[in-house]
Order: sequence, then structure tokens, then C-alpha cells
Amino acid sequence: MAIHEHEPSLRGKAFLWGGVCLGLLFLAAFLTRGFGLLGGSGKAAAAPPSMVRQGDKIIVPEGSALRERLSVMPAAVHAVGAKLVLPGMVEADPARTVAVLTPLGGRVVALKVALGDRVARGQVLAVIDSPDLGQAYDDDDKAADTLKLTEKNLSRQEAQNKLGVASDRDLDQARSDHTQALAEHTRTQARLRALGEPSQHGGSSRLLTVTAPMNGSITAFAVAPGAMINDPTQPLMTVADLSAVWVTALVPEKDAAAVSKNQAADVTLLAYPDQVLHGKVLFVSDVIEADSRRNKTRIAFENPDRALKPNMFATVTLYGRALTRVVLPSSALLMNNDRTTVFVATAPWTFERRTVEAILEESAQVAIAHGIQAGEQVVVRGGILLND
Repeated sequence: MAIHEHEPSLRGKAFLWGGVCLGLLFLAAFLTRGFGLLGGSGKAAAAPPSMVRQGDKIIVPEGSALRERLSVMPAAVHAVGAKLVLPGMVEADPARTVAVLTPLGGRVVALKVALGDRVARGQVLAVIDSPDLGQAYDDDDKAADTLKLTEKNLSRQEAQNKLGVASDRDLDQARSDHTQALAEHTRTQARLRALGEPSQHGGSSRLLTVTAPMNGSITAFAVAPGAMINDPTQPLMTVADLSAVWVTALVPEKDAAAVSKNQAADVTLLAYPDQVLHGKVLFVSDVIEADSRRNKTRIAFENPDRALKPNMFATVTLYGRALTRVVLPSSALLMNNDRTTVFVATAPWTFERRTVEAILEESAQVAIAHGIQAGEQVVVRGGILLND
């Protein structure tokens, strides 16, 4: 069988290459949308910017998607009760707190109470072996003996003077000696009473009993058995009557003028978060604390069950007279670094940032102290989109 080899003709080659070129041309036209000649220009129309800045102003142009996401309303004015929320602490009333001192030095023989114990007035707290107490009893014994002697001598001189045996001079001397002896005995008796010891006591006891000056609790302790007491001005312990306590609020210097006596106050404590104590300001200090630059304000509370304990942390809310304030929704407030700001419409779809001083509260509405005037148009929704 004969095999024939065929070579493409010139016309066939031209037809082949022409088809290839035509296919590439259609592909390029498809990818480039007709080389820009079909379906409009080769560059899509640019969308308008969402906002435009002109100095301190922000303009939201027509067609911007932001216009549908911003809500603006006029700033309203309402009567708002002035309120200060302050840190505080429970403290013992200084008028009900006593530092227990020993009137004489000596060695502590025994302690009858411990830190935290509740004591009654007159209860023995400590026993001290005091040589000075023995000396006080010796002085009283001597004074009593001298008084008896001068009484006998005075009686004798008066009897002899009536008989003409003793002179008036001897009688006057006997009366003077008796008066001095009586004064000395009165002094030694008063000394024993000041020491808390019975004025009539047999022997010369050296044991000094220290008793509670009032009903209360032992809130501080600074002595131990066997210790030597050389400085009578050093407190042995502290007794505080905690049936009534103070809650001390620390008022910033800038708010000091807003606090006054008898102002209503609410107090909450970390220990009792669901309980609110209602009281009134009892005392406002005339002196600003130098270290904290705060003014101490105290509210008194009865504490019969001792639930309020000194050094508890508290939150104090002080209420003043109602003031007219601009009130905005909390959604209008934005944080910008360390400032609180809002956006105000100064013209249609033109805004500027405004720094405000807000009286922050846990509420949907926030009173504004400064920065916004009544009736100004404020962005209350979507302001975060303008906040860059």
C-alpha cells in the first residue's frame, strides 16, 4: 500500500494562523471590555468620600453612607439633683475613743483582756506592780497618823486652855498643826482616788489595777505581761465605743463648696453591697488635707450590732439642691485621650468636636456641667464613626 505524505498548502497555513489571531483578539476584547470602547469608560466612577475635613470641621458630603448612620438631636435641659459620689471609710468616733494610760510606772503582772475584747466600764484590764503605789499608801498612812495625833493634841490644848493652864499661843499652834495635818491627809486620800485605788486599804499594796474608762472594744494593744512601764504617757491599749461610728468621705478640693452640714447622704459598703445607709452630713472640716488635697466630711451612724467596723471602705453619695443642667444620652459621649467629647452640628451635615465636663452616672442619661448649650444639635448615635 502506498503511503502519501501531505504538506499544508500556503492557503491552509494562512487560514490556520488567521484563526489563532482572531481567537486571541476576541479574548483580549473580552478581558478589557472591548478595549474601553464598549460599556462606558475604562475607569469606574469614583464613590464620594464618607467625610471631608476642613480644619476643625468635619463635613459629611451628599451621597455619603454616613448620613444614614448618624442621628442628631437638640440638647435638652432638665432639673438634675446635684450629686457627688466619693470614696469613704468607716472610723471610730474620736469622742468615744479613749487611750488607756497607767497613772504610775511599774511592771505588768497580768493582762485581763485581749485585742478585740468587749469591756464594761470599771472592768479590770491590767494589773501592775508599782513601787510608786506603795509609796502613795505609805504617805497616806503617815498623814492619817499625824492627823490623829494633832486631833488629840488640839483636844488637850483646848481643855487646858479652859483651865488656864495652857496659853492661847499653844492653843493656836495646836489648831494650826491640826489644820495642816488634815490638809495633808485629804491630799493623800485624793491621790489614791486619782490612781483608782480605794482610799481605805489595809497595808501598803504595790499592785495597781488599771480599769476600763468606758464601755467599748479593745481596738489597739501595746503591752505584754512582764513589760516595764517607764513612761506613764504611753498608752497601754485603746478602748473605743463602736455603738456609733463615723463614715468619713473625702471630698476633692474643687467640690468642697458643694458640701455643707445636714446635707443628705447615702452610704454603701463593700461588705454589704445590697444595703444602703441613709444619713446626713454631721461635720465638714475647715481644713483641706495637705497630702490628698481633699476635705473630710463625716456622717454619723448608729451601730448597735457592730456591723460597721473601723477601716471598712465605703462609697458615699452626697445629694445637693436640684440644678438646671443640659442632659444628653450616654451614647453621645466619646472618649478622646483623657477628655470626654461630643460632636456638635454647626451647619447641615457639618460637625465639630466639643470637649464637655460630664457628671458621669450609671444611667442612660448624663448631665453635662460645661461644654454644651441648650438647644445645640448633638450627634447622639454614630458619633464613633466621626471619632478618629
